[in-house]
Amino acid sequence: MNPDSVLYRTFSPTGSDGGKRVTVFPETVGDLQARAAVAGAPLSVFVEGGDATTLSLRVFTPAREKGSSDSAAVAALTWWAATQPVSDLMTVSMGGETQDAQLCGGEWLLRQGTVMVAEVESDLSALGLGARRAWTARTERPNFVVDVPDLAALDTFNVDEAAISAVNRATGTTGLIVFTAGGPNRADVSFRAFGPLKGFLEDAASSNMLACLVGVLGHLNRLPADTNLLRAAQRMPGTPAQLSAQFEQTGQGMDVWVGGRATPLLPATV
Repeated sequence: MNPDSVLYRTFSPTGSDGGKRVTVFPETVGDLQARAAVAGAPLSVFVEGGDATTLSLRVFTPAREKGSSDSAAVAALTWWAATQPVSDLMTVSMGGETQDAQLCGGEWLLRQGTVMVAEVESDLSALGLGARRAWTARTERPNFVVDVPDLAALDTFNVDEAAISAVNRATGTTGLIVFTAGGPNRADVSFRAFGPLKGFLEDAASSNMLACLVGVLGHLNRLPADTNLLRAAQRMPGTPAQLSAQFEQTGQGMDVWVGGRATPLLPATV
């Protein structure tokens, strides 16, 4: 038993039980996969070690070692910062990858990289959207991005796995982002993120896909004019999320950091 483990909810809007649940374990002792299997959360993150500027993690689902996860990193950073003094700038290692993290307004944000955007024309009738402007956006794997008129259209978007996969294959992309301006809790933008070719139909809180969307908004000159921060509402039905993005235009493209809050729910007992 480990009473020091803590269950967190990451990226949850105020007054909501949305976002993602993550159990944070302060050490890597015993059979980590077995412990993750009974942790009671979709993600478990084990802290291998760290100091005031670095943090090393291992992330598991109940069935396998996942590698990297922004929501797990945000939960672990929140726990780590509550146990000892840390820098506002951290380096996080997990799954053989290293990411920079920064504390901004009480939220941990992770650097997603530089977003490259290109405008395309496409017939999206298979998705029920008809012919319209669309964009590809990528930090590494490219996503297909399309807007809809309002929140109602976003929330009632017809999720057709075969149609989404076909559009991704036809455009050489791996994910679909559907978005509209505005949203609840004074959000600047609302979006949904789909990735059948990535192994999931819809994601509840997708940092990298939000980063790609921020790149598109910058391409369209639709980012907030008086700040370099953006609030986003992710609208997976039944599992709302709220994320924050910090952005900076560079000569190579839009450099984006994404993250949000992690709130402890209760001590775990696994």
